[in-house]
Amino acid sequence: MSLRKWQIYHQKNIAFEKCHWMGVSAIKNPLDAWIYQEILFEVKPDFIVEIGSAEGGTTLYLAHLLDLLDKGLVISVDIDHSNFKPRHDRIITVTGDSAAPETVSEVFDHCRDGVVLVIHDGDHNRDQVLKNLNIYSALVSKGSYFIVEDGVVDLFRPGGSFGIYPHGGPLEAVEEFLKSSNQFVADRERERYLLTCNPHGFLKKSQLLQEG
Repeated sequence: MSLRKWQIYHQKNIAFEKCHWMGVSAIKNPLDAWIYQEILFEVKPDFIVEIGSAEGGTTLYLAHLLDLLDKGLVISVDIDHSNFKPRHDRIITVTGDSAAPETVSEVFDHCRDGVVLVIHDGDHNRDQVLKNLNIYSALVSKGSYFIVEDGVVDLFRPGGSFGIYPHGGPLEAVEEFLKSSNQFVADRERERYLLTCNPHGFLKKSQLLQEG
């Protein structure tokens, strides 16, 4: 089976119905989840901002990783938490449009004085992803990451198993963002298992590049 066929197989037959963390649906490629634990161990964030949580399986996974590190909170940002299942002392929910001023203000207030990592798994339309990149990139600490999920949709035709964004998705947003940012670089080492849903999506905020 080719990598392309495996991606389609996983998307159609596994991701939405058979992928769980501790009994809660977690729509993830397990190889990406492994990379997340590596990044969390290295960065040791005080706050993980997760934009888009669905039922919350990945949120719970992140909280359990923070348990192992004995530090940190996960801030779940979603426009609707009615199907959100996990309850954990390290999870804070912020309900609202991720780009709305009141939501942004609440998230930034939670993340004062700490190391911040951001994961975007919300609306995958190019313009919305780019908007969130421009807003929340300021929150990411130097040496930490802004992980943009599911850029793989841009590698498949619109209307197919992945490609449901005819005007562009996360990968196009990342490419546009990187043209104007001198603070972030795509850490391609994080794609070393080849099967990733986040091509060019592991954006590391450089310790060396200048602000602005």
